[in-house]
Amino acid sequence: MRRPYFIKTLFVAASLSTLVFSCRRDPEIIAPVKETYEFKVPDGFPQPVYNFQGNTVTEAGFKLGRKLFYDPILSRDNTIACASCHQQASAFAHTEHRISHGINDLLGKRNSPSLFNIAWYPSFMWDGGINHIELQPAGPIGNPVEMDETLPNVVAKISALQAYRTMFKDAFGSDTITTQRMFRAMAQFMGMMVSANSKYDQYMRGETTLTPAESNGLSLFTAKCSTCHPAPLFTDYQYRNNGLAVDPTLNDSGRAHITLDPLDLHKFKTPSLRNIELSSPYMHDGRFFTLEQALDHYTSGIVSSPTLEPQLTGGIAMTAQEKTDIIAFLKTLTDRTFTIDHRFSEHAVFHEH
Repeated sequence: MRRPYFIKTLFVAASLSTLVFSCRRDPEIIAPVKETYEFKVPDGFPQPVYNFQGNTVTEAGFKLGRKLFYDPILSRDNTIACASCHQQASAFAHTEHRISHGINDLLGKRNSPSLFNIAWYPSFMWDGGINHIELQPAGPIGNPVEMDETLPNVVAKISALQAYRTMFKDAFGSDTITTQRMFRAMAQFMGMMVSANSKYDQYMRGETTLTPAESNGLSLFTAKCSTCHPAPLFTDYQYRNNGLAVDPTLNDSGRAHITLDPLDLHKFKTPSLRNIELSSPYMHDGRFFTLEQALDHYTSGIVSSPTLEPQLTGGIAMTAQEKTDIIAFLKTLTDRTFTIDHRFSEHAVFHEH
């Protein structure tokens, strides 16, 4: 005799459940943003060094460059791609790896730097050994402890693949594959890696506010750090000896390796601090794994030498609280929209090809 009552109870409960869920607010559904392939200089940025004259960014050229960036075919044994050491989630650095890893697990001497705002680079590599974005890929491709491949071999391997010939034709009008076309496509892809939408950028555009710690950190950063890391790029792209003790296992001479000038001994390019939260470890040899360790170096770890940056003599005075606030500010330089931008994703390559 209780069955009808039980069924009625279930019906009422189901009705109430339906009413509750029907009254809930629909989740926000964000429409996909139309992908664009036009290079634009962000507001407040200077004009870039590379302005794409003679190499206008096109969708076909960009996608070809992206495929090359993620393809291990550029290495001798087809195991190492540019993206092996430059991963999007870490702002195209190699997070948690002190120095670069190449074919056969060979180790380089230097930490793989982040890749973004590359069109503003006047030179490339920690020592500035390459001075043009269209030549940059030749360095790691030919390095015996990175990709260890020759350019003629790369061209031959790529030319044997119909998919690549089709992509080169779409990008350049014919399926002829040359190193110049290959590097120009990669320049389109890498040159479009613009990072300019961090919380700091939004603050500068009047779209958000900083916390008291972030605001104080900005003031401290401006007073103590901005000489070498000026906004908006947060680097001046100069070469400096920042007082690191020389690692005897690496014995890296830095800029002097290129110039052969003893005055450049142990000087390295000043890196941008944008996305620094994501790109650990730090310094040219990846010796510091936290921002706290990096700031501690500048207060108490400076090693004097003939080429030490003069303003670092005696270190930079910072209290523990000041370091905490500076780090809070540095984290406002993280650009999450850049690290999830589908245009730069490896998944986009697989999806399309």
